[in-house]
Amino acid sequence: MNMQTKIPARQARIFSRGSKTYFNSSVFFPAAARRDVTVLYGFVRVADDFVDATPPQPAEYFAFRDAYRLALAGTPSGDPVIDDFVELAQRKRFDPAWTEDFLKSMESDLTKKTYESLEELLPYIWGSAEVIGLFLSKILDLPERAWSAASRLGRSMQYINFLRDIAEDYGLGRRYLPLESTALADLHPDTCAGSAAEFRRFLRSQVARYTGWQAEAVEGYRWIPRRYLIPIKTASDLYNWTARVIQNDPMVVWRRKVKPSLLRIFVTLAANLFYWPPRPRNAR
Repeated sequence: MNMQTKIPARQARIFSRGSKTYFNSSVFFPAAARRDVTVLYGFVRVADDFVDATPPQPAEYFAFRDAYRLALAGTPSGDPVIDDFVELAQRKRFDPAWTEDFLKSMESDLTKKTYESLEELLPYIWGSAEVIGLFLSKILDLPERAWSAASRLGRSMQYINFLRDIAEDYGLGRRYLPLESTALADLHPDTCAGSAAEFRRFLRSQVARYTGWQAEAVEGYRWIPRRYLIPIKTASDLYNWTARVIQNDPMVVWRRKVKPSLLRIFVTLAANLFYWPPRPRNAR
């Protein structure tokens, strides 16, 4: 098997363990793209796991970050998660600033616990999610005019993660969602239960924010070849399903982590096999 299509085993295990939605959606990428997506996800997931560990692992995170920088400068780390990512980044010509922005957002999770405004939060989302959309755009050789939509897709998906993971983030002492548009003093479980109507209103307003960003992302579908769009749209559709579940019952986020079943993932994938994207407006 060509090394550019062989799925690296370690990153595949990281990918499958870290995101059932993304991993199962990725099976419909062509082999070379699936391999590169797996390498990308392995790198970003390992960094994320260091800062999300209980307790966090700052020493391990900074060692990982520094090993990446040395590998990028020409000294291999010996860790395939890092070295394969560096090879991918150089082959696909990732902007190194994107990776540094990602690492900056991961590092901030070690110290910053709350965000008071959307303006304050958006730089974190840029580094933690929007640049992932840009990495994917480069992996899939999408035209630059599609990049804005790709970053919006990353932003919208990250925002749904914030809604879905309120209880988990509370346990880590974090609050990503800014409270500037609500009368809630905090997102303590007792506060949310005691002001249930306001909490429901707040979460539904945040789902509406997600929906707006998601609509901007869908505008980019016209620039994505169909062989790549099937897994991308599947992941997006599953996030839309998560948004609908939270919209219908915001208090569900305190009872369970809203995630699609394997059956739902595969049914959504199957339905998207028959999806045809709109042609670009300037297509001839």
